[in-house]
Amino acid sequence: MRHLITIAFILLTINNLSAQNRTLVAYYSYTGNVRSIVDELKGLTNADIVEIQPAKEGERYEADNYAIGSALISAIRENPDKAESYPEIKPLSVDFGLYDNIIVATPLWWSNMAAPMQTFLFANGAEMAGKNIALIVSSASSGISSVVADAKRLISNGKFVGEPLWINNKNRSNMPTLLANWTKTLDFKSNMTEKLYITIGSVTLTATLAENTATQALVAALRESPITYSATDYGSFEKVGPLGRSLPTANEQTTTEPGDIVLYNGSQIVIFYGSNSWDYTRLGKIDNATQQELKAALGEGDCTITLSLSAGNNSENQNNNETPTGIRQSDRAATPDGPMYDLQGRRISAPVRGQIYIQGGEKKFKFSN
Repeated sequence: MRHLITIAFILLTINNLSAQNRTLVAYYSYTGNVRSIVDELKGLTNADIVEIQPAKEGERYEADNYAIGSALISAIRENPDKAESYPEIKPLSVDFGLYDNIIVATPLWWSNMAAPMQTFLFANGAEMAGKNIALIVSSASSGISSVVADAKRLISNGKFVGEPLWINNKNRSNMPTLLANWTKTLDFKSNMTEKLYITIGSVTLTATLAENTATQALVAALRESPITYSATDYGSFEKVGPLGRSLPTANEQTTTEPGDIVLYNGSQIVIFYGSNSWDYTRLGKIDNATQQELKAALGEGDCTITLSLSAGNNSENQNNNETPTGIRQSDRAATPDGPMYDLQGRRISAPVRGQIYIQGGEKKFKFSN
């Protein structure tokens, strides 16, 4: 479109609820560019996602020389303080008390934030007071100053952190790297922890990565493609195997615990289901799994392990009942409309308000009853 430029506008929210940092991403996408940014951002934030949708489906904002879209923006410009100036969106009930930072992604129209996203922020901006606000802009080539101004007007008491990230047609192909580097500049960087997915047969474990040069190099490699390697049982306390590449080392004397993941000799990855003391570079730790559960997941003898940054990268990665948080088990029949499970892997009939649940291999959030 000539004047309809896609802008991704991201406001980041993370809350330490039940000892777990959380992120909310609220986005609106018309052409799909914003959706692709949010899809990439999922792997960086482990976020809850909510999509803003117009009440009237199928509108072509670019039709008749952009008559509909430009009229919506003009109405907001003329009376920005009146609710009737903003187009209707589908109802959403968000408990902002669960979040300290919020992610919103939206297209920009005619130098301003897209009208549906403005509606969402106009209705909810007051509840975002005091929260950390971070911004990503995706456009063809136009400047983004008016979109920044819209955000600060609609969330007048928000705490804007970091510099806006501008993704345009010239650098869009480098978007994954731009996003990864940008998130590390934010004040809530410690909450933007990478998750590692470890698949052994039909079981997938999640792990939280450490922050060091070794994990940065590993993440960079995994962004290119998942890594599959053969692991051997050693000493009745670990599975060890070659990564097929060398990573930077920062070895230190370490006494490991079940679930620890370390780098040995720069190119060997070790997953512990027992304990050992040696010079290792720490890579991370498997989430919320007991020693017995780790032994069952890793199995006896040699095994094949696949590492990735997204559950979606593993075709076997769905959910079944009676699996702990951090472990996902294969269910080939699972679909986005299939069975639902809580974060302890127990099957549920329906989520309650404010609950994070798993369906079709994805984490979801119940906003209202």
